[in-house]
Amino acid sequence: MYKISLLFLFLAIAFSGCLSPQPNKEVKKEQNKNKKVFEQEDALIMFGLRAEQLKDYKSASIIFDDLYEKSNKKEYLYRSLQDSLILKENEKVIKKVDEAVKNSLDDYVLLRLKIVALVQLNRLQEAQELAINLVKKSKYVNDYILVSDIYLKQQQFDIALKYLESAYLQNYNEKILDKMSIILYVNLDRKKDAIAQLETHTMVHSCSLLICKRLISFYSNENNLDGLLSTYLRYYKIDPNPEVSKQIVRLYAYKKEYMKLILFLEESGSDDKTLLQLYTSSKNYSKAFPLAQKLYEESGDVSYLGESIIYEYEIQKDKKDKKFLKRISEKFDELLAQDNSAMYLNYYGYILIDHDIDVKKGMNYIRQALKVEPNSSFFLDSLAWGYYKLGECKESLSIIQKVITLEGGDDPEVLKHYKMINECVKNKKR
Repeated sequence: MYKISLLFLFLAIAFSGCLSPQPNKEVKKEQNKNKKVFEQEDALIMFGLRAEQLKDYKSASIIFDDLYEKSNKKEYLYRSLQDSLILKENEKVIKKVDEAVKNSLDDYVLLRLKIVALVQLNRLQEAQELAINLVKKSKYVNDYILVSDIYLKQQQFDIALKYLESAYLQNYNEKILDKMSIILYVNLDRKKDAIAQLETHTMVHSCSLLICKRLISFYSNENNLDGLLSTYLRYYKIDPNPEVSKQIVRLYAYKKEYMKLILFLEESGSDDKTLLQLYTSSKNYSKAFPLAQKLYEESGDVSYLGESIIYEYEIQKDKKDKKFLKRISEKFDELLAQDNSAMYLNYYGYILIDHDIDVKKGMNYIRQALKVEPNSSFFLDSLAWGYYKLGECKESLSIIQKVITLEGGDDPEVLKHYKMINECVKNKKR
């Protein structure tokens, strides 16, 4: 059941500056009186406000009541009765309101105070009748909400919803819509209608944080991934925080919409590490190279330096260019001085062998890598290729024959090497 504290809702409505009700001419005139009526008026106001600050509502109520008696300013009466409501002195509030209004509906603020007191006493029928009569005269949005809340307490959800709809149509307030959606979704089990109303609002008025959060909760409950993703994307435009970004990444990945995920990450810049992984897996090295450089400059993590060197080599069109190979070799020397992991040792070693830069040095690096991963098909293929380059084809063949039995042995590069090494052995025999 949808629950709400009528007392604190009302106090927020009736006494906050931005939501204060539109009073009639007489009340407005009284509230605009700023001149002191008696000498101690300002001092008593300060005492009353201080008592409220200390949550001494009993003293505050007495002080503001005294101010009202001495000045006849209604705002002091409102404040006194507000404090009495907090103390749940409901009978006292009803009596004072009846004395003040004398069966007149001219002072809407006093009538609202009485309605809240009646609700706190669970005299819901009386509160309902008074609230309906009030809203007929005032047409004020928060009075519709007040009536709705009384019907909610009686679990008359359909009627409560109608009053909220009337309030919503006045200014399309998102907080009212949120309450409507909860009643539709939870109390009336009209889940599709609840979502449809929220989505319609977003099309006309955009998706605020409140409405987006409500849609996310509903779509999550429905396990509607498309709805969730759509809402998270709208939410992120309003509040681009990392947690929302993580949800978007997770949903795109779950749906295997990798191109859309890449576009999101490129536009948002929210997760460069994941973006680099996506570039790498799709072999988009031209984009992976500058991003790896950026991550290295930002973090100082040497693994990004290693990746950037590899991607730079991969995107080079003329890999035989001597200046380029010299630059790459220098970068690998710098890298291995900081991180001599097996992957880097093999990669650099293979470059040294394949381009005949320094075959023996390259083979030495690969042997170091094989100490870490002795059964790596790629590392063994590199070693076999080194022996081939030295013209030791028989030794090369014995290694490559083992390679093709391992996982990765069907790689096109491995098969190409196997064919060339076999040809070398045959030529040696001739």
